[in-house]
Amino acid sequence: MKILITGSNGLLGQKLVALLRQQVGVEVVATSRGANKLAGLYPDVRFEVLDVTDAAQVRQVLAQEQPTHLIHTAAMTNVDECELNQEDCWQQNVTAVAHVATACAQHDIHLTHLSTDFIFSGEAGPLTEAAEPGPVNFYGHSKLAAERLVQASPGRWAIARTVLVYGVAHEYGRTNIVVWVRDALRAGKSIKVVDDQWRTPTLAEDLAQGCWLLARQGAQGIYHLSSDELLTPYAMALRVADYFGLDQSLIEKVTASTFSQPARRPSRTGFYIDKARRELGFQPHTFAEGIALIGEQSN
Repeated sequence: MKILITGSNGLLGQKLVALLRQQVGVEVVATSRGANKLAGLYPDVRFEVLDVTDAAQVRQVLAQEQPTHLIHTAAMTNVDECELNQEDCWQQNVTAVAHVATACAQHDIHLTHLSTDFIFSGEAGPLTEAAEPGPVNFYGHSKLAAERLVQASPGRWAIARTVLVYGVAHEYGRTNIVVWVRDALRAGKSIKVVDDQWRTPTLAEDLAQGCWLLARQGAQGIYHLSSDELLTPYAMALRVADYFGLDQSLIEKVTASTFSQPARRPSRTGFYIDKARRELGFQPHTFAEGIALIGEQSN
């Protein structure tokens, strides 16, 4: 197997590189639009610059590398940025997917495409793979359009949907629920955390494992990959504070209406993961185990 990863500098991309380079009989090609952040950590992993919004570059790199599998993690995932910069969002989340899916079909490359719970309206979580989409923000619209492009592809594909990914990455500017809460409380800052949204938080290592299972088995169709614990961000924050021995009184419980964000958030998503468990052997960590792993990885 030769697996090409797009977006290798991102949180999931980094976890995939770390996981796949350990697999026997697997060659990894990491690609990203920017310079390789993992060069110092994994000098053994080949890296190619790839801007997935550039159709000619996608064709050239895939023809040159001839991977057997491609895991497409590159995307614009900042929900408010997507709302404010819709043209850029569409380029990165939809146009790029058209380029990747077309090239994968031409070269008979199995495609694993990353998607999100934000394609749903958030009225009735947790959700199965068959639930009806109904995005409430532009990010969700772009990711749903991308899913439909992948589904229309004549090639071999799997769609991996996920929810609220958290973890520790190398030289990574973005934060996530666990790291943000821990660092804010350590600094003695008061934080407001919503208690009227529900998610099944996903450890980045688990998502990488799920993507590897999809690729290894040449799976076809849509799979939900997350934990199976439906929690509010406020409940998550309390657990983070508890694990790291931090002051829970600094966490203020609020509703989503407290924040004036450009993009609406679905209120209740979260996934049923029975299909991934049954067909792939997917076994995610509990949220408590995920927090503990982050505790081991970063102090």
